[in-house]
Amino acid sequence: MKTNLFFCIIILFLPVALFAQTPQEKGKAIYEEMDKRNKGFVDCVSEQKMILRNKHGQESLRIMRTATLEGDNDGDKMIIVFKKPKDINGTALLTHGHIGKNDDQWLYLPVLGRVKRISGASKAGSFVGSEFSFEDLGSQEVGNYTYKYLGEQEFEKMKTFVVERIPIDKKSGYTRQKTWIDKDEYRLQKVDFYDRKNVLLKTLIIKGYNLYLEKYWWANHFYMVNKQTGKSTNIIVSGYKFKNNLSDKDFTKNSLKRAR
Repeated sequence: MKTNLFFCIIILFLPVALFAQTPQEKGKAIYEEMDKRNKGFVDCVSEQKMILRNKHGQESLRIMRTATLEGDNDGDKMIIVFKKPKDINGTALLTHGHIGKNDDQWLYLPVLGRVKRISGASKAGSFVGSEFSFEDLGSQEVGNYTYKYLGEQEFEKMKTFVVERIPIDKKSGYTRQKTWIDKDEYRLQKVDFYDRKNVLLKTLIIKGYNLYLEKYWWANHFYMVNKQTGKSTNIIVSGYKFKNNLSDKDFTKNSLKRAR
């Protein structure tokens, strides 16, 4: 009996000694929880306004439509199609997300009448003149980054986890990203992007979360400001609609030319 009691006491303390998470494990676990809470939406379509501002505050407006198909064993698929202004009507971006490797992306330019593949190095470039890069519009799969838990902070009166994530893609436009995730619902609230020189390049603020299908918290306002140039881009989302019977055939290179 004495021996059994001794081992019971030892086992009680084993989780502290052996199962304490490292900062890397905790950071990844937070992102895995955030990803898990968004599983099962199947597909979604929405409308967006993209407002571009130069450093003098002058604005230009673009209207686009986005459709997303949830991946089963790989990353999600997404297509963005511009409606206005007239000179970019029909321009479309297709993304096939992947887990643990680079996304595939193609851009359709109606003026040229052809589909252009976005190469790895080009993904750091600006998407149609905005402060969002092609990389920013990728699938953001958990397996495409390494993580490090940095602690907790208050942001916009919310208690948040602060997690650093580092892209595994060597051609990424970023050395690292510092992210803030609220502790209550595991929603991404802010991202600081650091360029290849490890200097702060951009900050993304995400607002206007609403609950859909009694489960999914999706945002309607994405504000990206370039800290080095003073330019900014707002994306305002409306009309989220889920489970639209979309399929893989709606997300092919040929579908880019038909997208309107």
